[in-house]
Amino acid sequence: MNYEEVLEYLYEHLPYYQRKGPAAYKGSLDNTLALDILFEYPHHKFRTVHVAGTNGKGSVSHMLAAIFQKAGYKTGLYTSPHLKDFRERIRINGEMIPKPAVVDFVESFFRLNKIKNLEPSFFELTVMMTFDYFAAQSVEIAIIEVGLGGRLDSTNVITPELSVITNISLDHTALLGDTLGRIALEKAGIIKPEVPVVIGETHPQTSMIFEGKVTENHTTAVFADQLLRADYSMISLDGKQLFTIRNLEGVLFENLRLDLLGAYQSKNLCTVLTALQVLQQLGWKLSESDIRSGLENVTGLTGLAGRWQTIGFNPRIICDTGHNEAGIREVVSQFKTIPFRKLHIVLGMVIDKDIAGILALLPKEAVYYFTKASIPRAMSEHHLMQMATYFGLNGASYEDVPSALMEARMYADKDDLIFVGGSTFVVAEVLP
Repeated sequence: MNYEEVLEYLYEHLPYYQRKGPAAYKGSLDNTLALDILFEYPHHKFRTVHVAGTNGKGSVSHMLAAIFQKAGYKTGLYTSPHLKDFRERIRINGEMIPKPAVVDFVESFFRLNKIKNLEPSFFELTVMMTFDYFAAQSVEIAIIEVGLGGRLDSTNVITPELSVITNISLDHTALLGDTLGRIALEKAGIIKPEVPVVIGETHPQTSMIFEGKVTENHTTAVFADQLLRADYSMISLDGKQLFTIRNLEGVLFENLRLDLLGAYQSKNLCTVLTALQVLQQLGWKLSESDIRSGLENVTGLTGLAGRWQTIGFNPRIICDTGHNEAGIREVVSQFKTIPFRKLHIVLGMVIDKDIAGILALLPKEAVYYFTKASIPRAMSEHHLMQMATYFGLNGASYEDVPSALMEARMYADKDDLIFVGGSTFVVAEVLP
């Protein structure tokens, strides 16, 4: 097989959630456990940090990986979904898995699976590819981002050094539950016996659930927002956010520079810094210099993209992968921090989200360009526009993302702001 044939197999012949939605979700770890046996438990050969949460887990994972890299550790990073290239999911020290390694793994799977006849999903096989590659390359630490939920996620066969849960909000409610408590129970499924836990945000509907799981597993938990506060200072001339980090005793970090934009990163930053304190207590050598340098260069070190990312000027064009109520709420709040004459929003969504809940949050004064990403889960641009009119959102529909963005560019003045979002897949189509 060549690489293109392998991609066709992964995308077209395996159940793939990103394209098919809940129909591709496997509600058990049976396949992952069977694959683990088939490949001789590769995740036992390296140490891990496990990161779950509704929003922010991708940013937190990339920040942690950048810092470990700067500290000199051979660092694996597994995240999902990818934006442009399948291999973005699997990185070592920022470098994507080589195409021959992807081919070799799938051919090994075919060979080993002749007797077992396992039928894994895209995600299950991709997770095992990650573990096998990290083991073969002898990574020292791997940051593993949960795909969906936690308890039944394929990544949940690992026993990490530390579990991190960024926050809880409503998303994937058809699979994880329709209340914060039920979703928290699924996320709390990554908590393991005697493995410490960092939780990003305190919430009355979820904190008791986490504390109960922590007690049940004879471990300890710290809530980042009870220990640290990130005071936003300014954006530096070279485009970095500057923060002052305070703990209960006073200033912990002054002028901490972060190359990820968006005010919402202040919450993720506190989660990361709390996680680092626990990891240092566990014996990991992570100096203040490593922390500062890693945070200042996250995108360059790890390849992170699509988080409040500027992709054009005159007019300014920003994209963000926020795609649920909590994420869009942060995006709308961020609009208030940017000067512009008129706001243009290129918007596309997938059909299994709470679309009405998101549309209700969006600003009515913007001009909208309703569109759809080129995946089967995308909602029709016409249907999205019809729904949006009930919420006082006005604009026109466009059959694809490039057409919508081109129209927005045409009508926007140089002092306007164009925002592209609503779906990870919409953002993927506008990134350079």
